[in-house]
Amino acid sequence: MNATSRRAKIEAMLAEDPKDDFLRYSLAMEMRKEGEHESSIKQLAELTRQEKPYVAAFFMAAQQLVELDRIPAARTFLREGIDEARLQGDHHAAAEMSEFLSQIGELGE
Repeated sequence: MNATSRRAKIEAMLAEDPKDDFLRYSLAMEMRKEGEHESSIKQLAELTRQEKPYVAAFFMAAQQLVELDRIPAARTFLREGIDEARLQGDHHAAAEMSEFLSQIGELGE
């Protein structure tokens, strides 16, 4: 299955259930693969601002922002994501984001 058909299938499923967080996250990942970074980051940011934020979205947004050399924005997503992961009891995600935050600590301001 190529990326276009995978994206089309995700979009079709989202048309039926536009509030499905996993599908919205999956769409953002497809956008990333297709080089649509701004659209992907926007979609991920929306997932982080929900009543119950989607924890993985913080990490994926931060990773893309680092790739785009937008380090301060990546740090913000990571710090917020770590806090949210802890609130939701997702200690594994908090640890992964903490590790990534320490890895980018040396990168530009």
